[in-house]
Amino acid sequence: MVKKTIGIVGFGVIGQRWSAAFLHAGYDVRVYDRADNQEADFRLLLPSLLGDLEAVRPRGVAEPGEIRLFTSMTEAMDGVDFVQESGPETLEIKRKLLSEIESCVSDHIVIASSSSALLVSDMQSECRLPGRIVLGHPFNPAHLMPLVEIVGGSLTDPSSVEVARAIYEEIGKKPVVMNREITGHLALRLMGAMWREAIALVRDGVASVEDIDRAFVYGPGPKWTLQGSFISNQLNAENMDDFLRKYGPTYQAIWDTLLDAKLDEQTIAAVTQSTSMAVGGRSQAQLKTEREAGLVSILKSVAEHGAL
Repeated sequence: MVKKTIGIVGFGVIGQRWSAAFLHAGYDVRVYDRADNQEADFRLLLPSLLGDLEAVRPRGVAEPGEIRLFTSMTEAMDGVDFVQESGPETLEIKRKLLSEIESCVSDHIVIASSSSALLVSDMQSECRLPGRIVLGHPFNPAHLMPLVEIVGGSLTDPSSVEVARAIYEEIGKKPVVMNREITGHLALRLMGAMWREAIALVRDGVASVEDIDRAFVYGPGPKWTLQGSFISNQLNAENMDDFLRKYGPTYQAIWDTLLDAKLDEQTIAAVTQSTSMAVGGRSQAQLKTEREAGLVSILKSVAEHGAL
């Protein structure tokens, strides 16, 4: 692996965790952010982020890369081989940022946006070289979760998608490439479909938040984590054709009666109250700490036994 220098634009939660992932893989990182007071706090946080990554994916390099922070875009992007943009989730800001980044890097440099919902075609519309703009959307917590969703816009060169995929794979991510753009990309749409039904079940009093989440965590959750929904389900029959013929009518009956959810005030109140009961007084900080610790163990197991 040839050592690369990565440009990070935007140094909030996502940008910081992207930086940790690239540093852990041995890449040098150059950061642009308008704020000039974040370096000290980040350097205090960095050992913990690198520790998470080392536990899941022991690095094959002697030392992590080096990081430098700049308040000048021109200085920060000097000599970078790839750019990960993680600015605010606003179309006009994204368009302005991408155009500004373009003016500071060589014409062959691929620029990836971390946007969670915006379309690349909209973001790249004012770029001088729109063919190098791609989506590189991480999953939270971005340093630890392997998933990165990649897709190009209407003007993206397919080679730019492949460049992004290769870089993410080099740092231990598990990229997925979408053949076309769609709102919410892949993972959020899958989550949204399940969560719509879960919210409707709470709203209609079918079950509590705690029991609905428990049904997933101790039901399909572990199996789907290791093998995904398709491979996991086909193991309940001879193969996928056999599974769909045996259990297709049951799933069709479920799909025909799936509930709809609208986030009106009554629904929000019902879900909020039931979630508060499930949390049971634990703080957000405690829940996040428990999540990160658990993810390390889960991801180590997935790395060893996962089917994908």
